[in-house]
Amino acid sequence: MSSAVIFDLDDTLYKEINYLKSGFKYISKIIANDINETQTKIFKKLIFHYKNKENVFQKIINEYNLSYNIKDLILLYRNHKPKIRLSKETENTLLYLINNDYKLGLLTDGDSNQQRGKISALELEKYITEYVISDEFGSTKPNENNYKYFSEKKYSYCEKFYYIADNIRKDFIAPNNLGWITICILDNGKNIHEQNFSINTKIYPHYKVKSIKHIIPIINEK
Repeated sequence: MSSAVIFDLDDTLYKEINYLKSGFKYISKIIANDINETQTKIFKKLIFHYKNKENVFQKIINEYNLSYNIKDLILLYRNHKPKIRLSKETENTLLYLINNDYKLGLLTDGDSNQQRGKISALELEKYITEYVISDEFGSTKPNENNYKYFSEKKYSYCEKFYYIADNIRKDFIAPNNLGWITICILDNGKNIHEQNFSINTKIYPHYKVKSIKHIIPIINEK
């Protein structure tokens, strides 16, 4: 029986907070070159405002009277070359799936340049060749068409489909409706988006696991 395992990206294959910190460091360096302040201090201010759920870029613009506007800083953030990497556990999980003939894919929302930058930095091309990025595809989750690309087109010959993700509010609605098996990787306290399991149970995943390696016994079930 052939099976396809499709992954979300952010807070699934890596921790999105690491991308955020990478972007903040890049922006801090640029700002520090323009004003009389250290990169480290600017970075700490950005993190402080983020943790306080404030408008981070507007705060930093106001504090240092910067010539940049919010749009400028957003573009710098989205287009920077991120310094992020896969964990060894994630690498081993992907290698296991490949070596056991599972078909892999990536289905993620987000800006094309931003998500492609993450894919490149994580070197996901070593493991995954098929991608659905909402900005390129033309629709976002939970649109079923994003998932049907894999189940009705690319991997239509597969008998089972799995979707591995983290966002309770939108990730599992469509694959549940399509008969896929859904697995949520639980927040270890570092996720960008809070996982709220008090919402409508119809959009819950079938399984919840503490780490990515724990998807393997579920996928191997016959």
